[in-house]
Amino acid sequence: MIEFGLLGEIEARWNGEPMELGHKRQRSVLVVLLTEPNRVMSADQLIDRVWARQPPRGARGTLYGYLYRLRQALAEASDVDIVRRSGGYALSVDLRAVDLHRFRDLIGRANEAEGECALTLFDEALGLWRGEAFAGIDLPFVNALRDTVNKERLAAQLDRNDLALRLGQHAVALPALAAMATENPLNERVACQLVLALYRDGRAAEALEHYEQIRRRLADEFGADPGSALRELYHRLLTADPALSAPVVPGRPSTPPRQLPSPPGSFVGRARELAELDGFLATRGDTDIVATIDGSGGIGKSWLTLHWAHRNLDQFPDGQLYWDLRGFDPAAGPAPPTVVLCGFIEALGIDPETIPTGTDAQAGLFRSVTANRRLLIILDNARDSAHVLPLLPGSPSCTVVVTSRNQLTSLTASHNARRLTVKALNTAEATELLTRKLGRERVISQPEAVAELLGHCAGLPLALGIVAARACTNPGFPLAVLADELHDVSTRLDALDTGEPTSSVRAVFSASYQALRPDVARVFRLLGLVPSPDISLAAVASLAGQPKAGTHIAMRGLEAAHLVQQPVPGRYRMHDLVRLYSAEHAQCDEPADSRTAAVRRLCLFHLQTAYAADRLVYPQRPPITLASAETGGVPHSIVDRASAMTWFEQEFPCLLAVQHLASEQGWDTLVWQLAWVLHSFFWRSGDWHDCVAAWSLGVAAADRLGAPDVQALARRNLGEVCAHVGDHDGALKNLEHALELAESSDDRAALVLTHRSLSVAWEQQGDDKRALRHAEDMLRLCEDTGDHLGTADALHGIGWLQARLGQHRRATATCEQALALVKQHDRREAEAAVLDSLGYIAHHSGQRAMALKHFHQALALCRDLGNTHIEAEVQVHLGETLRADGEHDQARQAWQRALHLYEEQHRVAKAESLRQELAAVPPSAP
Repeated sequence: MIEFGLLGEIEARWNGEPMELGHKRQRSVLVVLLTEPNRVMSADQLIDRVWARQPPRGARGTLYGYLYRLRQALAEASDVDIVRRSGGYALSVDLRAVDLHRFRDLIGRANEAEGECALTLFDEALGLWRGEAFAGIDLPFVNALRDTVNKERLAAQLDRNDLALRLGQHAVALPALAAMATENPLNERVACQLVLALYRDGRAAEALEHYEQIRRRLADEFGADPGSALRELYHRLLTADPALSAPVVPGRPSTPPRQLPSPPGSFVGRARELAELDGFLATRGDTDIVATIDGSGGIGKSWLTLHWAHRNLDQFPDGQLYWDLRGFDPAAGPAPPTVVLCGFIEALGIDPETIPTGTDAQAGLFRSVTANRRLLIILDNARDSAHVLPLLPGSPSCTVVVTSRNQLTSLTASHNARRLTVKALNTAEATELLTRKLGRERVISQPEAVAELLGHCAGLPLALGIVAARACTNPGFPLAVLADELHDVSTRLDALDTGEPTSSVRAVFSASYQALRPDVARVFRLLGLVPSPDISLAAVASLAGQPKAGTHIAMRGLEAAHLVQQPVPGRYRMHDLVRLYSAEHAQCDEPADSRTAAVRRLCLFHLQTAYAADRLVYPQRPPITLASAETGGVPHSIVDRASAMTWFEQEFPCLLAVQHLASEQGWDTLVWQLAWVLHSFFWRSGDWHDCVAAWSLGVAAADRLGAPDVQALARRNLGEVCAHVGDHDGALKNLEHALELAESSDDRAALVLTHRSLSVAWEQQGDDKRALRHAEDMLRLCEDTGDHLGTADALHGIGWLQARLGQHRRATATCEQALALVKQHDRREAEAAVLDSLGYIAHHSGQRAMALKHFHQALALCRDLGNTHIEAEVQVHLGETLRADGEHDQARQAWQRALHLYEEQHRVAKAESLRQELAAVPPSAP
């Protein structure tokens, strides 16, 4: 493995062998990168730090040469690289491979540990020093850092001395203390330590003499007396204070360890999770029980675990061990297994002096000590499975519960661990939690504010607890004040920030985010740009601009860290508050051009995939020329019509959201084309109000583009859907405008389509004669241009209107002409619509059997095609025929189906009219 040395001469070793790093200036570049590994530094930053604001001419080229040669020098090592990333360069390496960062990590762990374990960590950290830090490098940046690191070293030495004195190791510490006092003659903390060690070693006279030396030196050089701590120690020496005697190391405890923190207050819900944990305990047998509880930060894993543990204390008569492993602590870092093992072993009564060194030996002793004991061991906040494995007892009498923000799948594989995932509280549980904290009267009296608070917190216990705490600090304030503060999504995380890492939503999410690999963190940031509530894997790949396989790996990492959920295969969601946090980092950490490119790729992905799907659903529809895929959107592959409809059903909320996003970006071509690709799906599903919204955006975009053909297309489609939702004024206004645009540009294809839409709109108005004139204009245009499909549509429209005008014989002949044409060209949806019209004509001509035949043929086609819009009309007409035949039950069934479809399609007026018809159907005979 690779090892870098900064605490002495600059060196690199690969598998213990030294590596050639080049001349002094080249090594300076490496030093600068090693001071902040895995962080991108721009070329300007590197130049500034290496040449101290006085770069030579061509410094950038020289720097690139150094970086190239350093990369070549390190090429043999597989676990390090100098990588080029957006914005600059980074040295990619495990922090533990750099002695400076390993030193800081060990010191942090030592400060968290106790007793001999802490002393061992201090010694390991201080043993990394080989001389002066950054020896041989004389740069202002490095010199300033050297001063900082030297202070850290001195502080560690002093902390180590204090610990050794607390453990009664004064005699062992004396030589080092004497040397430190010589090197730091005016450091009063060193003086205190040396004086105390001399006194405890039976050398009281020397202790008093050393005090007198430093007192005189302070007086001579600064005219000052020693500080209060040193003066107090001197007076205690003079009185032979018994408290100054060396401490006695404690022996074996007489009672079993009871290390559990207090049970959590205001615990609510989690009945399923508690039952599962009880079930785990009931299965105790020949193997040790390991239960893993995973979930996102702030979801209440520790809360649940401690509540369950206190409910089951009687199951563990030999005690309970608890350790916060700090797996996601950005400051101190994860608790090392050796520290935890020492703490547990001491708690179980083993003399610290007899505990061996080394993780493997300590783990073996721990397994021996716990054998046949009925213990509960809670390992809270584990980083990953490797963090936990050395701490498992290996005895079937013990029960281990591990909590983590990551899915500990390796524990499931290696130790048959039972996994429990904690999710957000439901509304009832969240309400009960607020009630417990705020009081029932306050919650019941302000239901609207409470509902808004619950929505903003989205079932996250940490967020609910913060909200409750803030409300409790101002008991006289209405809850609506706090709800208003949380309403703005741009400041919601600020409102849920207490300033304390363990009780701040942003800080909890930050710990999970900081633990991600850089490539996974980038995908997480980009997900904050997604405007829809969920997203497919293929869409994420286009968003990130990378292959689907690599994206899948990144999403698996985010799912394992509980930063995304996968409710159905291949689709991902984020908790609302996680989404806000992701969006913050997208704005802060992702360059503006990168954000714009990602969003455009996402829009193009949806546009191109929807276009391909629409061609399968409605291949006869005149095509359009799509916006280009210049930024790398890769469409999803769809193979047939059924898959296309399924894709539309899954994605249409995303498509609508993406269209709004494109509108905000000012991408007008994308906006109207997204409306176009949705049109056929809306026609089949009957989501007319969404269609109106989509085409309203499309019309505005077309007007901004100023292209008459696009304006005519957009207004025609908007007018058509306005007619279907009963907005007749809007329909006629847009369609007349579209007709003017088509006539001015002599666009005959547009004229055909616009006349058809005007015919429908005037029919909706009840003016069948005017509607018929537009249908006849459409027919003439289609015949002139040889448009057979348009001719079929025109004939159908004319036949339908003739029927409405009572011209049944002419209507039949016209519709039969249309039916022959649509069958000839395999227009199955048009065939269903024509059959419906023929059924209607037959019914009103007294040919009931023929009518029923046409209706059933039409329904079979609708169901095969999934076209519920046409089906609703057929069911209405079928019901009319059945009622006329006295088949009231069957008529009712047909109308109830039609009513259900109308309601799904938000066709309010038609639904209300049909309800009245249903009310008039006579009841069935008894």
